[in-house]
This record gives sequence, structure tokens and C-alpha cells, in this order.
Amino acid sequence: MKQASQTTLNDTLSLTGIGVHSNAPVTIDLHPAPADTGIVFRRTDIKGQRNTSIAANWGNVSMTELCTVIGDPAKVSVATIEHLMASFAGLELDNVLIDINGPEVPIMDGSSASFVEAIDAIGLRALSAPRRYLRILKTVRIESGRGFSELRPATGGFRLEVEIDFKEAIIGRQSKMLQLTPQTFRREISRARTFGFLRDVEHLWKAGFALGSSLDNTVALDDERVLNPEGLRFADEFVRHKTLDAIGDLSLAGAPILGAYRSYCGGHKMNSAVLDALFADPSAYEFVEAPRQTVGGGRTDIRVAASPAFAADRS
Repeated sequence: MKQASQTTLNDTLSLTGIGVHSNAPVTIDLHPAPADTGIVFRRTDIKGQRNTSIAANWGNVSMTELCTVIGDPAKVSVATIEHLMASFAGLELDNVLIDINGPEVPIMDGSSASFVEAIDAIGLRALSAPRRYLRILKTVRIESGRGFSELRPATGGFRLEVEIDFKEAIIGRQSKMLQLTPQTFRREISRARTFGFLRDVEHLWKAGFALGSSLDNTVALDDERVLNPEGLRFADEFVRHKTLDAIGDLSLAGAPILGAYRSYCGGHKMNSAVLDALFADPSAYEFVEAPRQTVGGGRTDIRVAASPAFAADRS
């Protein structure tokens, strides 16, 4: 556990793009935030409503079809948060206030690369409060058809083992194992883009999805080849992007995970479901604080938090 203190941004930063599903222009302003704020979105385009803030945690997930949505879609919500959330988790950024003037986070190039670049440009600063972690105490597993997702105890931080298996030979069966650190996230995951098949586009458009999808933000496939002129960024870019999505979705636990995540043929729905299953069993987890420095320069033991940090109540 290397990061002992909570972090926030050194300064405010702004990014502008379009929503991959809405095709609407949107700007996000990321602001430094005090310790224990967590990640909070604030819709600045909604007038006449007292509270337009949504905390980014598992209890606020409302939809997981093609992207992750938090909040009430009929009132105040924010969609496609997973790539931005992955950048926060990957870079160990704990507290951010995000002003957003639309219902969807900009897709940028379909990966987390633009978010990482912007955050790295201004840097992070440590706060005085100790960082809190979510330690997995026993295996929790959910299954759906041939797929599954599970969280299990493990030492040494957060490890991910993600496997996908497509019938199309252009993707096929791919797997990725990763010990999550800022270095491994930047190098191995952050640039992996979202992908989709050309044959699905018309159906998605009719359903109101992927209206802003293009070769600038999506790896487009037919059954046999990649249609983007530049090709792939990695030979296994598909499973790397699924790993990116999992990092973003699982960051909604409200604290960095100490344990291991494994999935086969998973996705947003199963990432969310495994968090639901975890928090439904209080014996499966505990929240702990990073070691504190003592007066003599030594470290105290990890302490169990009095209550689940940032965990939302759910009936």
C-alpha cells in the first residue's frame, strides 16, 4: 500500500468534447476538493433544482447498458463515467468536484488517455487525511450465462485478471493480468479505446446510443478487420479496454480495493453486480486506513474504519 494520504488536484482543469451516445458537446471542469469528498459530479446545465450533485459510488448506479450511468435518468444523471473514473483510480486521485454542463462525460478518443494527460499536466497534491481502502475478506462471485465476475482476497494492492472471448476471429479470446499502479495504468491500460462492430451501428442508433461514435473515438470492426486507418494501439487492445472499464466501474466502491478482481466475458453490468453482491455481505469486506506516521517516524498498523467510507445506503 504505497499511497498513505488522500489526494486531490493541484489546480482546476477543463476538457471539452462530445458524448459518444448523445453526440452533444460537453465541457467538464475538474476542481480540487477537500479530503473525504470523494468524486462528485455537479450538473451545471440544470436550472431550478436544488441539488444537482451526484456522488460517484455504487449505490448511485442506475444503468449499465453500454456505459455506466449514475443518478436518476429522469431527473439528474451523468452517463459514460467509466473512462474518467478509471483515470482517477489509475492515478490514485481520491477527491474531485466535477462540473459538467451536460448528461454525458465526453468520450475524447475513446480511452482515458486525454484525462491522464490533463491530470499529469497539473499534478496531484497530498492531503492531511489518511487514504482509505476497501479490503476484500472473502470471495464474492456473480455469474451470468457463461460469464462471471468475482472479487477475492489478495495481498499487494489491487490485481485484475480480465478475459474476453468473442466468436469473431478479429478479437477471439484475450486475457490481461495487471497489478494496478499509476505506472501500469499509464503504460498498459490508459490508451486502450472502446470498440464496436459496424453491423450493430444501425440498431444502436435507433435505440439512441452511439450517436457520436466515429473512427476518432471508437475502434470500428467488421467481422474480419479493423476499419480504423491507424489500426490498433495494442495487439490485445480489446481486453485492455475491458480492463479499463472494470477499473472505472469498480472505483465506484468508494475506496481503492485491496484484493483481486477476475472476470470472464464481463462488462459494465457484471462489474456493478459484483459490487452489489460484495456490499450485501458485510462479512466479505472491511474499510481500512493507510498506516499513519508516528512521531518517531515509524508507522502504525492499518486501522479498521468505523464505518464504510463513501458506501451508499441501499435497501
